Amino acid sequence: MTYDLFIGDRLFSSWSLRGWLMLEKFNLPHRTHMVGLYSGTMAKEMEPLAPARLVPALRLPEGAVVGESLAMAETLAERHPEAGLWPKDPIARATARWLCAEMVAGFNALRGECPMQLLHAWQGFTPSAENLADVSRIEALWAHARQVSGATSGPLFGTYSLADVFYTPVAARIIGYGLPVSAPNHAYCLELLSDIPVRQWRAMGITIQYDPFPYPQNLTSDVWPVGGTSTASPIDNGPSINTACPYSGDPVTDFLEMDGQCWGFCNAFCRDKTVADPEAWPKFTAMIDAVNDS
Repeated sequence: MTYDLFIGDRLFSSWSLRGWLMLEKFNLPHRTHMVGLYSGTMAKEMEPLAPARLVPALRLPEGAVVGESLAMAETLAERHPEAGLWPKDPIARATARWLCAEMVAGFNALRGECPMQLLHAWQGFTPSAENLADVSRIEALWAHARQVSGATSGPLFGTYSLADVFYTPVAARIIGYGLPVSAPNHAYCLELLSDIPVRQWRAMGITIQYDPFPYPQNLTSDVWPVGGTSTASPIDNGPSINTACPYSGDPVTDFLEMDGQCWGFCNAFCRDKTVADPEAWPKFTAMIDAVNDS
C-alpha cells in the first residue's frame, strides 16, 4: 500500500513540505512526484488530479485523490491510527488540531512578507507590525500547547505530531528572516529544521538552481544555520573508494570529493543531494565510517 504525493519545488513550497513530512516522519510508504511551480507546467501536470489544483495532493492506494493539507492529515491519521499522527491524549489532540487549523487559515502577513525559502538566512529584514502580530500569535499558541502537554522543550505535545509538521515551515520563516521569538522558541525552530528528514528535503531542493531566485531580498545573507556549509564538492571522475551507491546499491557513475576522499553514486541526483548536506544522509555517513574504521 503506497501513497503518491505530488509536491512543488522543495526550497519554496511550504505546503509540500508539510505533505511530505506527514508521510516521511510517520513511516508511511510513498512515492513523490514533482510538479513544476516555476516552470509553467503546473496546470498541465495537475490535470490528472482534478479537481485538485494545488500542491500537495495525495493519491490514495485505491486511486482516489485528496487535496488540501489538513484533509490529507486527517485522512492519513484515520487510515493509520497506529502511526500516532495526532497526540494520544484527547485534550492534547483537540489542541493540536486547533493549532493546525489556525495555521491553515491564518498568518497572512507572515506568509506574504516571508515566503518560505530554505537557502538564505537573511540579515536585517524588517517585519511589519502585522507580521510581528502573527509571530506573537504563533508564540502564544505554542505556549498554550506546552501548557496543555506539559512539554517544556522538544515537540509541542511531547511526542512528534502533526502539529510539529504544520509548524516546520513556520520555523523556516522565523529562522530564514530572523524574526524575533523567545530563546526557547528559537531553539524549537532550530530543532525542527535540524531533523534529518527536513535536512534531506532541503538538500534535495538545493540540487536545483534558480536564476533568478524566486524570492529575492535586497539584504545580505548568512549561512543557513543547519547543514549550511558543506565540505563536499562534485568532481568529474573517480575512481571512488566505493563501487556501489550507498542509497541504491547500483554501480557508481558520479563522484564527489570530501576531506580528500572520493565517493561514488549511481546518478547525479544522489551525488548532488549528498554534496548539499553530507551529514543529512545516514547511509552515506555509515559508509564513510565503515571504510575509515576498517
